[in-house]
Amino acid sequence: MQRCRTSARSRFLFLHEQAPSPSWRRLQSLASPTTFLLLALALALAAALVTAPRTVHAQTQAPDAEAAASRQEKARLADADTVFALTQDGAILYSQDAIKLSGYQYCSQAVALAEAGDFRQSVRAASKALHLANTTRDPTLVAYANRDLAIVYSYSGQLEKAEEFAREAIRHEAKDPKLVVGPAYKVVGDVQTRRGDYAGAVLSYDTALANSSPRYTPLVQASLVNALIESGNTERARQLLSTMETPKDASLAAQFERTKARLLLAENKPAEARDAFTKLTTYKAGADAQYTRMWAWDGVARSDIALGDKQAAAQASTRALQDVDVVRAKFRSEEFKMGLFSDLQAVFDRAVGLYSDTGNAGQALEVSERSRSRALLDAVRGRAALGGVETASVNSAGLATLQGVLKSDERVVQFHSLPDRLQVWVVGPNEIRTSAIPIKRDELVELVEGFRNSVVRGRRNAIANADKLGAALIGPLGIAPGQRLVFIPHGPLHYLPFQALRVDGRYLIETHPVSVAPSMTIATQLAQRGSRATPQLVAFGNPRIEEKYDLPGAEVEVKQLAQLFPRNNLYLGTAATKTQFREAVNRAPIVHVAAHAEADQVDPLYSRILLANENGKQNFLEAHEILDIPMRGTALVTLSACESGLGRIAKGDEVLGFTRSFLSAGTSALIASLWPVSDDATEVLMSTVYSELAKGNDVQRAMQAGQLAVLKQPKLAHPFFWAPFNLIGNWRMTVGSPA
Repeated sequence: MQRCRTSARSRFLFLHEQAPSPSWRRLQSLASPTTFLLLALALALAAALVTAPRTVHAQTQAPDAEAAASRQEKARLADADTVFALTQDGAILYSQDAIKLSGYQYCSQAVALAEAGDFRQSVRAASKALHLANTTRDPTLVAYANRDLAIVYSYSGQLEKAEEFAREAIRHEAKDPKLVVGPAYKVVGDVQTRRGDYAGAVLSYDTALANSSPRYTPLVQASLVNALIESGNTERARQLLSTMETPKDASLAAQFERTKARLLLAENKPAEARDAFTKLTTYKAGADAQYTRMWAWDGVARSDIALGDKQAAAQASTRALQDVDVVRAKFRSEEFKMGLFSDLQAVFDRAVGLYSDTGNAGQALEVSERSRSRALLDAVRGRAALGGVETASVNSAGLATLQGVLKSDERVVQFHSLPDRLQVWVVGPNEIRTSAIPIKRDELVELVEGFRNSVVRGRRNAIANADKLGAALIGPLGIAPGQRLVFIPHGPLHYLPFQALRVDGRYLIETHPVSVAPSMTIATQLAQRGSRATPQLVAFGNPRIEEKYDLPGAEVEVKQLAQLFPRNNLYLGTAATKTQFREAVNRAPIVHVAAHAEADQVDPLYSRILLANENGKQNFLEAHEILDIPMRGTALVTLSACESGLGRIAKGDEVLGFTRSFLSAGTSALIASLWPVSDDATEVLMSTVYSELAKGNDVQRAMQAGQLAVLKQPKLAHPFFWAPFNLIGNWRMTVGSPA
């Protein structure tokens, strides 16, 4: 049977249990709304439990797996975060509010939360407004609520949803249409800009401009100027810019000055652009002046590139990177208001490319490392609080430290996806090799997405795609057979099952033990950590909710695993509650969870594991709640659940969701899935993994043995069945009594 998880009904039931708690520490660094890579199929499969068939048996052939996945995808797209579903959510949330606000007050709250980066909370506030609009039959409130939903989905990178709600807002007649039509068309223009449809964006911004209030008009004009720059119409951009006044707000004024400098660069005036950017490097106005100066130095670098001076550009990039750790954690709605859509990762990308082009491979690798997992690194190293903007500097582990940790048969393979190529470093105890694979970022996205779709849909061409991608990504690296591989992905590669790539006609898992790590630094620190875990298991299986959610295979799985651990605590059915999870896992070396799970598209820290009902109400363990559970003594967490390894790529290139949460809480290693899993295949895989651990083998070799055990069964040989689980973190972890 296939563990496909929760739907809007699950979320609806969950809202009966609790309103959003203000006590948990919001990770501001998660709020960055860069144009995230969201593989539609992967995130569509998580919640079709109620509206699509729940089970797919292991005996099912690949075409049937494809059909099931297609049904689930359609159900998910029809079910999640629609006007109807959000109105239902809003009714429950409104009933729980001790102090009832008006619908228009909830709209104001939604906008404020969106601008602070609290996206899921913003959606919930707008949902209450939708509920009240439906109850009072107020068309103006309906329009406002849909407008605000369009804004928050745009901020969070959910472009299809943003456009959907913007056009829904336009459909409803408000008392003052300019308060709806202008902002809604601006959202449509923002979506088109981020998709690269600049001609369409210009038309949408023009419509917004003709239907905006005087107060909103300057923001639309600024967005229009930036779209005109991107479309190549610098003449009209210059004409419009000359009619605009510098905004009084310091943050907006800084963005306005950046736009002026960008226009000079687009007009092929790099020397003048360099002067304009250089002037901004001394900018001091506003609380965010340091952020402005960082982008100014990046602008200097781009100007130097246009002037043909890559050495000077590299120096300017170095200056930009000096402040990036201080400024990267905050969400800045001003950029969306001005149509700039800045991506901090681009600063790192530019530096990696420049250092590589100028022959400084070591510095390029260090910059690549700096771009990753800053907040997560602090949490793993020192259990640092994650609620505020971190200001401490980051020192990467360094090649010498990493090489001193690696054994002779271990290789770390670190990727960095650039707009024009894929930069790769292979690090061993006595070597470092770097190469540039000529695959553009957009091409890489298509390759990964095509491969994933062929695997998740159970298509027969998955093997051909595995050969193609393996030849492109792994073949050129010259990795010797048998070497243990730790992959450090970047960008779209976070969603790639490396074990399912093929080289010379064989899957990578057949020739190499495979794991992944968030960064080189974290891989080093986890490898230096104690590797032996006490053979004590805490397991949760088949949490009891109602009959349609039952997972008998999960219960069997957990009972079988328990036989390998004389010391175990099992929580099955009604006992598998969130309360019990909180109490049990902080003293458990090995934690296994076999349940339903759901990835949250809007805010990955609201991704959730569905646990047993408590007090008659459905219960979720959300990813953000894990951060407050001390798990420093936990060596391994296995999430035997659908899409538990999915999240969203943030500007720091970390996958946010369960991966971040468990590692931040102190877990040393994590096994998590990339797509819905088959119960029958998972039973074989997990029993093999834990049997190998019980024999004293390390978790990386145990995972290899488990995946091969499934692969060798003819009816389970398709990667859909054996390849969904990734091992993340400490690949050396073993189980046994302390020496």
